[in-house]
Amino acid sequence: MTVPVFVMPEFSLAAVLGIGLPLYVVTMATQNVPGLAVLRAHGYAPEPGPLLSVVGGFSVLSAPGGAPQTCLAAITAAMCADEDSHPDPAQRYWSAVMAGVFYCVLGVFAGVITAFAGLAPPMVMASVAGVALLGVFANSTAAALEDAGYREAAVITFVVTASGVTVFGLGGAVWGLLAGGLVQVVKWVKG
Repeated sequence: MTVPVFVMPEFSLAAVLGIGLPLYVVTMATQNVPGLAVLRAHGYAPEPGPLLSVVGGFSVLSAPGGAPQTCLAAITAAMCADEDSHPDPAQRYWSAVMAGVFYCVLGVFAGVITAFAGLAPPMVMASVAGVALLGVFANSTAAALEDAGYREAAVITFVVTASGVTVFGLGGAVWGLLAGGLVQVVKWVKG
């Protein structure tokens, strides 16, 4: 079983610029912003300020245990927000509660699970993960492309993100959000 290990935080400008800032940008670009977008695409209207403040507070609490990037978990949000989790939108929060419980249980057995998964050929694990996310991908894509006013920005975001481009150490998800946001801003200015 995995046991939590306390890590005494050490503050330095190098750590803030070399670790903290990149983690912040990547977590915002790949989890928090897409998580909010997924929730909005499924008809929910969360207030970003309080939600991100709570997530940030949990990041501060979890950092000494080695998990400084507590986030909205966009893929989990997508799985818990659609009609497959519950027909009644007011009851879908139970999917998120149960996901959290299962994540905690899986976390306790992370060492065993990782060792077991490491025995499988790499392509098997990638294939299983891909198949598991097909429904989430289909529903999220349909929701992102539903509003014609944002369709081009959504497609550009997806294409750039899927390209896997990495510039200045920032991956495709960051550049996809920037490119999609730029397309939307240009559209608003022209329009």
